[in-house]
Amino acid sequence: MDLVKRIEQALGAAVAGAQRPQAPPQLASALHYAVFPGGARIRPRLCLAVARACGDDRPALADAAAAAIELLHCASLVHDDLPCFDDAEMRRGKLAVHRAFGEPLAVLTGDALIVLAFETLAKGSALAPKRLGGLVSIVARSVGAPNGIVAGQAWECEPNVNLSDYQRAKTGSLFAAATIAGAAAAGADFAPWEALGERLGEAYQVADDLHDIAAHADELGKPVGRDAALGRPNAAAELGVSGAIERLKHLVSAAVDAVPACSGAAELKSLVIAESRRFLPKELARLAA
Repeated sequence: MDLVKRIEQALGAAVAGAQRPQAPPQLASALHYAVFPGGARIRPRLCLAVARACGDDRPALADAAAAAIELLHCASLVHDDLPCFDDAEMRRGKLAVHRAFGEPLAVLTGDALIVLAFETLAKGSALAPKRLGGLVSIVARSVGAPNGIVAGQAWECEPNVNLSDYQRAKTGSLFAAATIAGAAAAGADFAPWEALGERLGEAYQVADDLHDIAAHADELGKPVGRDAALGRPNAAAELGVSGAIERLKHLVSAAVDAVPACSGAAELKSLVIAESRRFLPKELARLAA
């Protein structure tokens, strides 16, 4: 089974479990709305690609780890779009959850997705319980303080922000969790996989910053120009467009070099390169060639 099918099946099973008849109907609908249809699913695909490169001896656990990471990502998007943060009307080409279901349900949907992520991870560890503790720790660190996506969001509330610290927390932490968790789910030494995720995460954030100033809303599926409007850190604003593109190319090259020696290294490097080509807005892609 290919990676995308594995991810969608794992996510479908997780969300269905939270939509049992006793669930409040609007919350059940909002949970499904927040997760499906998805975006590129790059984080869970990266998680499964690393697990496969490491032997993937417990595919159910790898699927659970990938699904947990995507559920946490979806939760962060729901909260990120709220009026108290980005006040975004659109996400993934449709109304943001708070616009479709109201702010109270959006807050609860994000909270429920966070809990569901860890429940999914716990259920997936049935055949490899000794690996659960390490995975829970890996995933939890990527979300909370001091360096997880919650911290990344909190940096936006500070008067002075270091761009690298901000991007490492807001985006890089969940990418690092994807690579580390993929290795841990497969029973491999996961420490060498952190650098790959961190560099890919920072590259993705640089690309997202470029999208915010150069893409069209219909291409991105969400509003553009929000960083400037809200005074948020942005690599393209700080480095200039050409400087941000060069930074992106450097980070992708560093990510490829960071792939540890393993039986699936060549395939994984090819995947990293292929994914990186999709990062840039269409208007800027030719400049990076």
